[in-house]
Amino acid sequence: MPPYARGLDVAIDGEMDGRAVLIMPWSKKVMGRPGFFHGGAITGLLELAGLVLLRDRLALEDPTARFKPINVTTSFMRGAVERDCRAVAQVERLGRNLANISAIAWQDSPDKPIASAQLAYRIRRGG
Repeated sequence: MPPYARGLDVAIDGEMDGRAVLIMPWSKKVMGRPGFFHGGAITGLLELAGLVLLRDRLALEDPTARFKPINVTTSFMRGAVERDCRAVAQVERLGRNLANISAIAWQDSPDKPIASAQLAYRIRRGG
């Protein structure tokens, strides 16, 4: 994972349907207003979930492929309070040059997300 994953203390916490579940523990460094996660930290967690998923998928198909985010849109549904946050992503479409990924973040249950994101990645294949 990229260095900012360490800065947010994000780690892989298991899997769901063959996809990595990431966890971001509560700490003061991810706090926005008192008692709540900062929206940027939640967006970072969602982006990392998409990055890990796409990295793993491309490693199977084309280990020389490189990618970078070109758009991230986050929708916040409820405030994330002083508990660990988790996130998972799924591939919506994986083409030759573009990937569309969706991700959700939650605290209590994936059925009650705190935020979701749509992520678009540019892919360069073949080295």
